[in-house]
Amino acid sequence: MFQPVAWLQNLVLTGMIGVLRALPYRWRIPVGGWLMRVLVAPLAGYGDRVRANLALIWPELPKDRVTRIIRGVCDNAGRTLAELYSPKEFKALVADARVIGPGLDPILRAQAEGRGVILISGHFGNHDIARAVLASKGLRVAALYRPQSNAYFDVHFAATIRAISEPLFARGRRGLGELVTHLRKGGVVGMLIDQHFSSGAPLDFLGRPAMTSLSAAEMALKYNCLLVPVYGIRLPDGLHFDLLVEDPILHSDARTMTQALNDSLAAQVRLRPEQWFWVHRRWKGST
Repeated sequence: MFQPVAWLQNLVLTGMIGVLRALPYRWRIPVGGWLMRVLVAPLAGYGDRVRANLALIWPELPKDRVTRIIRGVCDNAGRTLAELYSPKEFKALVADARVIGPGLDPILRAQAEGRGVILISGHFGNHDIARAVLASKGLRVAALYRPQSNAYFDVHFAATIRAISEPLFARGRRGLGELVTHLRKGGVVGMLIDQHFSSGAPLDFLGRPAMTSLSAAEMALKYNCLLVPVYGIRLPDGLHFDLLVEDPILHSDARTMTQALNDSLAAQVRLRPEQWFWVHRRWKGST
């Protein structure tokens, strides 16, 4: 059924993306950040959402610091969108990104043993860095994604994710079944856990309870997979990245393991709050 508002929203976004793709990559990314920060974010009310979440988590922040974080969050979101729609150039740029942290060797050993790996991140920096960098090293990293509410936008959005690394599994019964098969065969999959999940567990995130899905930890336990926190950290030039691969989470129980994932992401957000997407209603019911 035709949805005029969603169609119009998609038209605006695809128009913006078309303009960006006409620019050289080194200009495309900062212009994407500018467009999101100056045009899209104010219309979408992003600033109000970020401000409300910051007031909940860090009420003592000075107003000028709040303003800088809002600008940084929106700029990072625009740059990330521009990168997503530039898969060829993006993959070429990050192929030689510095890999930091102790977790890459355990991943490579697990793969050599035919053991599945679940990479966990959040909407931080650019969350597709791990998929792009590991794909350049010969590892096919699948992704589990949540289809966009705008069906028109979702068609091309999903295609861009596939262009970075395949396969792609949509949330839902069918996608979950395909993902399980992939892991049982020793595959690697990337997942994000920093959105509100109504049927999840109320775990701490940045000092407040946040409904968090336990499914990644449950699958890691059930199928004996490595569970590894990973982060694509945007560097000061706004174009390049470090890939942080942390130690695998020790197997225990799903709740404890997922809390460890939340704690890992929270540590990164405290260090670089401008790089996390504070727009999400992560603490739904609290703001």
